[in-house]
Amino acid sequence: MSTHTEFVNLAPAADAVRTRAETLRVSLEEAEAQAQRQLRHRARMVVFWRLAILFGTLGGWQLAASLGWIDPFFYSKPSLIVGQIYDWSLHGTSQGPLWLQVAVTLEETLIGFFIGGTAGIICGILLGRNAFLADIFSIYIKIANSVPRVVLGSIFVIALGLGIASKVALAVVMVFFVVFGNAFEGVREADRYMIANAQILGASPRQVTTQVVIPSAMSWILASLHVSFGFALVGAVVGEFLGARVGIGLLIATAQGAFNASGVFAAMIVLAVVALMAEYLITWIEGRLLKWRPAQFQG
Repeated sequence: MSTHTEFVNLAPAADAVRTRAETLRVSLEEAEAQAQRQLRHRARMVVFWRLAILFGTLGGWQLAASLGWIDPFFYSKPSLIVGQIYDWSLHGTSQGPLWLQVAVTLEETLIGFFIGGTAGIICGILLGRNAFLADIFSIYIKIANSVPRVVLGSIFVIALGLGIASKVALAVVMVFFVVFGNAFEGVREADRYMIANAQILGASPRQVTTQVVIPSAMSWILASLHVSFGFALVGAVVGEFLGARVGIGLLIATAQGAFNASGVFAAMIVLAVVALMAEYLITWIEGRLLKWRPAQFQG
């Protein structure tokens, strides 16, 4: 009889627990839905303000040039720049089709980016893991890094000619030191306790490097790649500006020589589009390689 009474007394308590659990579940669902709404609102506001700043700047520029507040001969105006890009797309440039200029510059950029990035990662990891080699080569790396790398473009044009090699060489030099510095620091900042634990468990130096150090430095390396692609593009364009037969840099130099401000701005916009596409691609690759990294806080 007493046992039956205890079960009867426990029934309301169980119902209360179930009610509380259901209430908590509903509250969590509502909180999640509210958070999703806030994220969507934030994304819409980001897009809105980006477009507002863009159109506000272009509209102000167009208005100032049309009213004579700034001289369109020197500063051009958006309508003339759009017309220049349309003319290049339809009739080509003085050096050939627009797509050919973009393709050549992009080829030089990608080759220089790949070679410089690969060399920077390898050397950064190698010297980061070997303090003796780092002490030997540190002085030479500091000297080489202190030299204005754009100045080397003239030497590369003289030594390698007006072809693709001189532009690739300058892009490699521009990229190498950026990637090397980040890879080196990323290896040096690897978790010492994690390395020690791996060594205690019997991991070889190669295993420690590939399984612990490189994954730890991956964030540093990928961060440098975001910046270094822009440097590779700068190297290719500067090399073409100094001497080339085709490319966006030559297009800018030709427009400058003809006092064609619209042509200079149009070429800059083409370069910006190329750089933006590369940035999105690198970001996508970073997301695939760093799935384990927690999502960044968005306030």
